[in-house]
Amino acid sequence: MNAHLRDMREGDVGAVAALEAISFRDPWSAGAFREELAAPRRAYLVAEEATELVGYVGIMLVDDDAHLMNLAVRPDRRGEGLGRSLAGEAMARASAMGATRMTLEVRPSNASAIALYESLGMISVGERPGYYADTGEAALIMWGDLPAAGGAVRLGTDDAPYTELILAIETSCDETAAAVMRGGRELLADVVASQIDFHARFGGVVPEIASRKHTEAIVGVVDEALALAGEALGYDAPLPFAALDAIAVTHGPGLVGALVVGLAYAKGLAMATGLPLVGVNHLEGHIFANVLADPEVGPPLVALVVSGGHTSLVHMPEWGVYRTLGETLDDATGEAFDKVAKVLGLGYPGGPILSRLAEEGDPAAIEFPRAMMRSGDYAFSLSGLKTAVINHIRHEQQAGREIHVPDLAASFQQAIIDVQVAKAVRAVEETGATSFCLAGGVAANPALRRALTGAMERLGVHVSVPPLHLCTDNAAMIAAAAHYRYLRGERLGLDAEPITSLRLDTE
Repeated sequence: MNAHLRDMREGDVGAVAALEAISFRDPWSAGAFREELAAPRRAYLVAEEATELVGYVGIMLVDDDAHLMNLAVRPDRRGEGLGRSLAGEAMARASAMGATRMTLEVRPSNASAIALYESLGMISVGERPGYYADTGEAALIMWGDLPAAGGAVRLGTDDAPYTELILAIETSCDETAAAVMRGGRELLADVVASQIDFHARFGGVVPEIASRKHTEAIVGVVDEALALAGEALGYDAPLPFAALDAIAVTHGPGLVGALVVGLAYAKGLAMATGLPLVGVNHLEGHIFANVLADPEVGPPLVALVVSGGHTSLVHMPEWGVYRTLGETLDDATGEAFDKVAKVLGLGYPGGPILSRLAEEGDPAAIEFPRAMMRSGDYAFSLSGLKTAVINHIRHEQQAGREIHVPDLAASFQQAIIDVQVAKAVRAVEETGATSFCLAGGVAANPALRRALTGAMERLGVHVSVPPLHLCTDNAAMIAAAAHYRYLRGERLGLDAEPITSLRLDTE
């Protein structure tokens, strides 16, 4: 069985101190390790095989430097690459936490350790006289530059993959969702309880009903996710909270009452278990649905996020850095689809119905306006188009003419697609992005997927559209985004409140 890497926990301190005692002449005590775990700007990882700890590493950040404090591998497991895996993971974690250089001291007589650090790109830069009190031996000082976050140092190896377990909760609108993910990619459980049937009779989401249904569903949804994860990992019972490394939750944007339910439940779990809480922006989650499904996606990228509540172009120059290039000034894309469908009496949600009808229609049958096509910026406006379509419907009805709904749907849809494709292409060209992502509920629209895929492929840009089950709201995408925030050491306080208009921008 291969070892895997995870964060050090309080329960590991005894085993770590025991390994420290047989590895170093002047070992740290268990109390010293407990103090380190509680100190800020630290990261301590262990290598574990089954239930046995076989290695550990610790770093401390000071300004832009990460100092390697401890690294040890059990004597009978040395020479298998575990030390390299631990050191490489420590470098990746330091980079994710904002460090640009790794430093350390090592005994000049420790040739194997020096060779290990040199293989990771570190060089000797001097000595620290009398550093080791037991022998008076000088310490060799080594340092090396770290890659940018998400860069060349991989998180773990095939023999020791980084496998932190995150339980994620999503309740931003009308889906109650929970997921368990290992290592940011391996989805162990993904459970979604939809409320569409409860809102369909009203032609849209009713916030009060959404909140109530979240309250009714959340315990069962989380329990089911833990049961599925436990089964996937070979447990005889649901995955215990003690096996988790963190809890992630959407804390905005969204409906305030809906967000409150998920956030309150996640905070309660974090308080009861002592697990760290990681907050995720809902829009970031939609972008990471592509990252989860497509391993080739990476920054610099541009994402078009289109859903019932959002329409925006986002530039991500590096992992975790977001700049909104432009967004809708009024209606969101999904909202416009739903309102037109409601006027036509097609039911809710209207987007999927209109897109199916549009496949049978002529997109050039009716000339609808292309709002802000040549505005010179990345803003969108859909209110005027929606009004033009509704006015056309009413004019035809008043004139006693039958409306050919497939043609109307195709023409309306094409007016939206033309603007979004044009602006997405210009955003990719102007930012120099090498990847493009389509994200959000409207990403399921087949015509939009085809148009954007064709346009981006002609530019030679890698294009990603998520699988249909990851287009709508889900917790798997929240877990994927939380993985990177967790590695960067970002935590949400237990006093956090939901932010209905939470911005994605980080600069």
